[in-house]
Amino acid sequence: MIVYPNIDPVALALGPLKIHWYGLMYLVGFAGGWWLGQWRAKRSNGVWQPEQVGDLLFYIAMGVILGGRCGYVLFYNFDYFLQNPLWLFHIWEGGMSFHGGLLGVLLAMVWYGKKIGKSFFQVTDFIAPLIPLGLATGRIGNFIGGELWGRASDVSWAMVFPRDPLQLARHPSQLYQFALEGVALFVILWWFSSRPRPRMAVSGVFLVGYGSFRILAEFFREPDAHLGFVALDWLTMGQMLSLPMVLFGLFLVQQGYHRYGLVDGVNLDDRDFLQKFKESQESTAGRNKKAANKKMT
Repeated sequence: MIVYPNIDPVALALGPLKIHWYGLMYLVGFAGGWWLGQWRAKRSNGVWQPEQVGDLLFYIAMGVILGGRCGYVLFYNFDYFLQNPLWLFHIWEGGMSFHGGLLGVLLAMVWYGKKIGKSFFQVTDFIAPLIPLGLATGRIGNFIGGELWGRASDVSWAMVFPRDPLQLARHPSQLYQFALEGVALFVILWWFSSRPRPRMAVSGVFLVGYGSFRILAEFFREPDAHLGFVALDWLTMGQMLSLPMVLFGLFLVQQGYHRYGLVDGVNLDDRDFLQKFKESQESTAGRNKKAANKKMT
């Protein structure tokens, strides 16, 4: 058994102000996503502008926070919510759901895509390779906070988590999820998206990869105490929510390659966007030139 590194969940205390490691991990994830987004935007051949990445991450953050909280309440604590509807707004008590956060981000991407004149899947294909970094830092935050631990085990690397009321040696499942949903998924998506792919394919690979890794990790993660196994004495809520992700992801990949193939190595919606952008710039330049000539006369 390995001794759990009992790290104070409060990284910095300034009087009544306490900065938790979990919050810092979110900041690290978003900062890393911003840097990677800048890198991808500069290599998008004009489809994305680096200055758009900051706005994009703002919408993602809002989707993660609002969707994550709503998902946790509705998916994992719906009965308690019915008894105490205002508990939805008790964000300071903790409780976030990845699947809820994902739905929140998807809604935010619909909104942002319309704002900048891009299709929904143009946006999601761009951001998909950025998400695993945030997942990785989030799982490190879970581990430092000593929460979301794994099932009891006698493996040599099992740990006793201080907040576990049973004080059993358990799988450090947060680190398993860090390695799978964070590191492995990042490598897969970064490699897959490093060359042009049909529209929806990158988003589909993300859904398949995350859903598969989450289903696997759930076999080592302790189910939520108030839910337990939701079916068959082994199926968890996380697995039940992840299975549709895998199936829908496979559908997106299939549709992407069969219906939205590349034309001369480019997605048609990217080509159309660049054409409209060029026409808009030419039109603006023409109006400015006419206005300048009018002033001269």
